[in-house]
Amino acid sequence: MAYSAEVVARARARLAQDREDRASENRRHLAHAYEVVPRLREIDIQLRATMAMAAQAAFAQGEDPQEILQQAQRKNLLLQQERAELAALHFEEGYLDDSPVCDRCGGNGYIGSTMCECLRELCSQEQKRELTLLSGGRESFGQFKLEYYPDAVDSRYGASSRMIMERNFRTCKNYALHFSKESGNLLFVGGTGLGKTFLSACIARAVADRGYSVAYETASRLFTKLEQARFNSSEETRREADKLMQCDLLIIDDLGTELPGQFVTAALYSLMNDRILAGKPMVISTNLNVDEAARRYSPQIASRLHGNFTRLTFVGEDIRVLKNRGF
Repeated sequence: MAYSAEVVARARARLAQDREDRASENRRHLAHAYEVVPRLREIDIQLRATMAMAAQAAFAQGEDPQEILQQAQRKNLLLQQERAELAALHFEEGYLDDSPVCDRCGGNGYIGSTMCECLRELCSQEQKRELTLLSGGRESFGQFKLEYYPDAVDSRYGASSRMIMERNFRTCKNYALHFSKESGNLLFVGGTGLGKTFLSACIARAVADRGYSVAYETASRLFTKLEQARFNSSEETRREADKLMQCDLLIIDDLGTELPGQFVTAALYSLMNDRILAGKPMVISTNLNVDEAARRYSPQIASRLHGNFTRLTFVGEDIRVLKNRGF
């Protein structure tokens, strides 16, 4: 699961702060314990002495190194036992444990070259925070309201808007809850205010909750990032562009609202084609139908939207207008 470099950097910074906080807490506990039970300081000094004795045993001259080592070990065990008894007598359990922030990796964040679960969880948290900032809220499937969609049969579709949107809702929820790298692509098509952005954000949050890396971008912001990476290249702009290709799920909201141009068409084709060939899922929402997409971009892009995406048509009345009416 490929988290962006920025997400990993923020997560590692948080882990480093957690390590420092834990070390600081351990130092405070130990200083307090020394004040309450001065004998503990003496024991710790003697424990360090036994470890030094054990380390120097191999270099002892005129004495049996094995005997010196065994003496150091016996003394060390007795001191540890006394320390544990004093700690249990005066402090709550674990108060003097010099435990790391993570028992699996010691707080390093990696076990060998594999990311530890502690760092992975922080990455997931950072990604969800980023998605909240980008989508502007904390959308969830439980907040979706079918009451906004008319339940009268629409002759154009042979079904009611509510029935169609209920089917779309189930499809989106199942997609998110069972997401994998083989999930394929979704295309949301329909007018303004019908829930495309809302369900896109729901998918983003649910997929991120399952530990996958998600990039959520409006079309205008996405093409700005790609343009900066192309014409104003820097390490940061390259990272932003790489994230769009490497993330497990790319969500492009409001395709067709960006300023059109040759660069936009070329960049969109390249991004879509590369992700399709790599088998990396996408969710795209747009007000454009296939013919409009062909005219605005190119027949090749329209063909990929038509042939490589599962299309969900959003119908009904503009929910923003309904809310303004007090619905």
